[in-house]
Amino acid sequence: MIKGIKGVKDVLPEEAPRWRFIEETARRWATGYGFQEIRIPIFEVTTLFARSIGASTDIVEKEMYTFQDRDGTSLTLRPEGTAGTVRVYIEHNRAADPVPQKYFYLGPMFRHERPQAGRLRQFHQFGVESFGTADPRADIEVIALLWRVLSDLALPGLTLEINNLGYGSDRETYRPHLVAYLRHREDALCGNCRRRIETNPLRVLDCKVPECRAATDSAPRFAEFLSEQARTYFARVLAGLDSIGIPYHLNHRLVRGLDYYGLTTFEVTTTNLGAQNAVGAGGRYDGLVETLGGPPTPAVGFAVGLERMAMMLPVTALASAPGAVTVYVAGFGDRGSAAGLSALEELRLAGIRAVSDFRSGTLKAHLRQADRLGCRFTLIVGDDETTNGFGILRNMETKVQSSVALPSLSLHVLAILQGC
Repeated sequence: MIKGIKGVKDVLPEEAPRWRFIEETARRWATGYGFQEIRIPIFEVTTLFARSIGASTDIVEKEMYTFQDRDGTSLTLRPEGTAGTVRVYIEHNRAADPVPQKYFYLGPMFRHERPQAGRLRQFHQFGVESFGTADPRADIEVIALLWRVLSDLALPGLTLEINNLGYGSDRETYRPHLVAYLRHREDALCGNCRRRIETNPLRVLDCKVPECRAATDSAPRFAEFLSEQARTYFARVLAGLDSIGIPYHLNHRLVRGLDYYGLTTFEVTTTNLGAQNAVGAGGRYDGLVETLGGPPTPAVGFAVGLERMAMMLPVTALASAPGAVTVYVAGFGDRGSAAGLSALEELRLAGIRAVSDFRSGTLKAHLRQADRLGCRFTLIVGDDETTNGFGILRNMETKVQSSVALPSLSLHVLAILQGC
């Protein structure tokens, strides 16, 4: 028997409704905020990710799925969505369009990581990217969108953590002070952090290893080296979040694992996922478009993991989803089977979710399958009901039954469903 690859998860039919509900919620909020859907390729030239994410990051050094094309070109399965979206923005000259360029995407990403709860080799993300606006209100908008999506899904134990990474010049001023501090405590750091001292010292502050966190407790704070311009910008972001009622927690250790972030950076964490507690994250990346060959373009965005949202989604969320009520049609007998088939189609054309099991030949068998499928209502249509022109709609929870006229079936069923 051939089995699936470790770290690549099958989404079975009973799990798919959770995913679909999350995706539909994300799409609804994104379009409500004026973002348009974009679909980017699953693989790109490797250089795109090396230049955008940063050659010294863990993603580029250890986690990318890279392979040679037949012509020798190095290609990589996308480890994240921002780089591909930026490439599209540049290649198709979207900067020339006078309307705001705000995109969202949904789809699989790939990283060669050690599989664990909430972290897979093929995982899925919902992300947004907003180009062309250097105003703090653009940061507030994308943070608000992320918070509204997660809140609408009623995901538990959420905290929005936020930090100011300043401008590139601020980080260059801070870097030697941090490196000097880390050098004096190098023996207390893990192997990854010792390697990062020269390549990416800011990442040491974000390390989750307890010994590394203890060793960096008294490290010089980045906030002390921020320019007045960076402080002012960040203060406006926080004031905007306050004004629209989005709670946040300042986290001076939050630096993110991608080189392109600056100024506002944020992450939503949860108390319900154990060690892998990040649900979604993002920030401002004003230099990335220019780095990849485009015009100077301010930008801000985020990405959130669908697997982690699906793990946290309350069961009650699906029960209250629009169209969640399913009607099972129990058509049996010579005339009842034919009438049941017609009833199925009529209900579906009216936008009502309707199912049946054509293997069932008796009412008892139909009701058993309706229970197994979790259907809230069963429409009973036997030979007698067909002759009389009335079906019986049975509430599977309360066992209450009511007659519905078959000639105007969908209108009667809709009226009953709307009263639930």
